[in-house]
Amino acid sequence: MVGKENLRDRWALILGASSGFGAATARALAQAGMHIFGVHLDTRATLERARQVGADIKVAGRRAVLFNANAADTHRRTRTLDRIQEVLAEEEHGAIHFMLHSLAFGSLLPFIADEPEEAISEAHMDMTLRVMAHSLVYWVQDLVRRRLLVRGSRVYALSSGGAERVMVHYGAVSAAKAALESHARQLALELGPRGIAVNCLRPGVADTPALRAIPGHERWVQEALQCSPGGRLTTPEDVAAVLVALADPSVTWISGAVIGVDGGEFIAG
Repeated sequence: MVGKENLRDRWALILGASSGFGAATARALAQAGMHIFGVHLDTRATLERARQVGADIKVAGRRAVLFNANAADTHRRTRTLDRIQEVLAEEEHGAIHFMLHSLAFGSLLPFIADEPEEAISEAHMDMTLRVMAHSLVYWVQDLVRRRLLVRGSRVYALSSGGAERVMVHYGAVSAAKAALESHARQLALELGPRGIAVNCLRPGVADTPALRAIPGHERWVQEALQCSPGGRLTTPEDVAAVLVALADPSVTWISGAVIGVDGGEFIAG
């Protein structure tokens, strides 16, 4: 079990902090002693979920600095990092110890359709790859340039089984997940000499807002339940618990890996 003293007063940056895996990880890291920077994109209808995450972090006695911003927008990223840098300038641990990329927004249109407007467009494809894959590189670049990622920092990105498997309506997201894993490997190679680790986690099927947005997701749920040796779906809390363990400063020699957190679902599928 990770001791709170190992993580106390260190800072985590969660991209996609208001729901699903990002929210669960923000809460779990706060319980383990970390302060949280959270970037989320919510409308008035969903903003309460971000407020609840912030409230839960504060109940744990930790600081929550949340930004309602498009994490894939260059200007918003710069403004967010300016504020993060201001906060960290006054902190004992003046760097990001742990970063999680958990952005789940992309096109679910098919590649081929009888009507052109029903198929994915260049703009939709580019947006999906930018948000769900390329943004990892841009955030890490900026954090390194600002010296906010330092020796001992670690970066995690959330992939999925779609990085290797084809699924209806998942083509663009599948491409993004494959690219995300490739980006993580390349970053691990280039940041290794700086002592910064970069890895992907590959959760199993979990009941999250991102899953429920996928047409026909009910079939995925049933198939996952049939395949899972444990007889249940993955939960965001399963993934958060693994990330808390990997946040421990003594864990330093895992980098460039894709780590399954699915109870054996992928190998049994």
